[in-house]
Order: sequence, then C-alpha cells, then structure tokens
Amino acid sequence: METIAVIDFETTGLGPTSGGRATEVAAVLVRGGVIVDAWASLMNSGAWVPPHIQALTGISNQMLVGAPDAASVMGELARFTRGCPLVAHNASFDRGFWQAEMQHAGLATDPAHQFACTVLLSRRLWPAAKSHGLAAMTQFHDLRFNGRAHRAMADARVTAGLLLKVQAEIGRRFALDLGDAVVDHSLLTLLQRTPLRWLRRGLVEHVKARRRPAAPAGLPGPVSCELAFELEMAGSDNIQGVAGSRAGSP
Repeated sequence: METIAVIDFETTGLGPTSGGRATEVAAVLVRGGVIVDAWASLMNSGAWVPPHIQALTGISNQMLVGAPDAASVMGELARFTRGCPLVAHNASFDRGFWQAEMQHAGLATDPAHQFACTVLLSRRLWPAAKSHGLAAMTQFHDLRFNGRAHRAMADARVTAGLLLKVQAEIGRRFALDLGDAVVDHSLLTLLQRTPLRWLRRGLVEHVKARRRPAAPAGLPGPVSCELAFELEMAGSDNIQGVAGSRAGSP
C-alpha cells in the first residue's frame, strides 16, 4: 500500500534563489486513508529570521540557536520519507526549499520524491471556492487541527487532512470510472495538470493505461487528455491522426 509524505516548510521569508532558508520542516505520512506517522524539527542554517516572519510563524532567532543544523535535519527528513511520493499545499514553494536544502546538505535525490499539489487539486475539484489557500480550505472543509497556523507540523497535518478530502472526493465523484483502482499519487499528479473540462477523461485514460499492456514499439498510443485539449484549442477535427503524427515526430 502506498505511503505519501505530506511536507511543510517554514522559512526566513525569501525564496531559496534569493537567499531564503528553511527554519522548520514537518512530514506527515498518510497510508490507506489515515495518518500513520509524523515528524518535525526546527533547523538552524545560520540564516536570520526578520521580525515580521517571527511574528507570523512564532519561530524566533533565539529558538533556532539551539536547533539541529539544517544538514542533519534534512538527512533525517530524507530517511523518514525514503521511497514516499510527496504532497504539499502550494507545492512549488515547498519543492523549491526541498531541493535547495537537500543540495545544501549534499544529499542524493530520491526518485520517489515527486510532488503533488493540493492547491492545484483543490482548484480542479472545488472551483467555486472563494480561495484555495490553506486557511480557506481549512474552513471550507471544516478541518480540525492542533497547534498554531504557520508552524510546520500544524500546516502539514491540515494539508494531510485536505489530501484525504481530495482523495475521497475523487473516489466519490468518479467511483464508476475508477472501479477497483485506487486514488494514488500518480493519479493526483496527472489530475493536477489536467484542464478542468478534461478531468474525467484524464482519470479514465489513467485507469485504462494501468490495466492494458504496453503498445508495440512504433505504434501511437491513445491520445492524452492534455493533447486533446491542445488540439481542440487549435481547431483540429482529427485528434487521433494528429496524435499519431506527433508521436512519430522528434
């Protein structure tokens, strides 16, 4: 059974390409529809936390003085999440710090550590919501949590709760199409980049692809929902034919 690690970083405020560093990280493990484990740590990179970020997160420079060094924390995080695909809310942010801090620590890349994003998934499942930020989704779904918002463990647990809502909604909305297939990480990463109007088609293609043998070499596979969307926007009436010619081009 797949275990997904839900990740949240707290930081000094700037992005990692502008000198920002992580100050705290949490990982919550989700398996079979429940939270099975959790881990968090402050991390001392030597970076200064500005006053407005201290007020937002409650993490002060004094707290970081006695925290473990960033490299050792990232090593422990890598061990805790080994082999697990990842989820974050606004994943581009957390992915940036994940990659930067792993690089600072000199740690090898785990190929399993690919991110799905609960912001993107929420936009596709609940487009009528006024906002898809974490605080808004917490209220929208009446998610309960302990701790302070903008601390890594509290935010990671809320995101894990949102992930379970996402998986349950996909399972409910597309139950007939899914059959006995599970709403796993690979399906989430597909749906998060699928246009809203092609959501069901993307899911059906994913389920079918997992059940059929690979196509012989040289033959075009079925057209993807993303390609179909591009072709529709281009006004093509021969989707399968164009897809075949595209498959044969470099």
